[in-house]
Amino acid sequence: MKRVAGFALFFTGVGILIGIWLPNLFVEVLCIILCLLAAYELFFCCGDDK
Repeated sequence: MKRVAGFALFFTGVGILIGIWLPNLFVEVLCIILCLLAAYELFFCCGDDK
């Protein structure tokens, strides 16, 4: 469980850094939506053997 928390905190920090470097809010929101869609696909859909 400590590894999962460390992983989440590390990439939260990476996301904050990326947010600082992005040029405007539209690009940030677009990146957030793309990352959430990719995370949903990987977390909920990749374990199914249908």
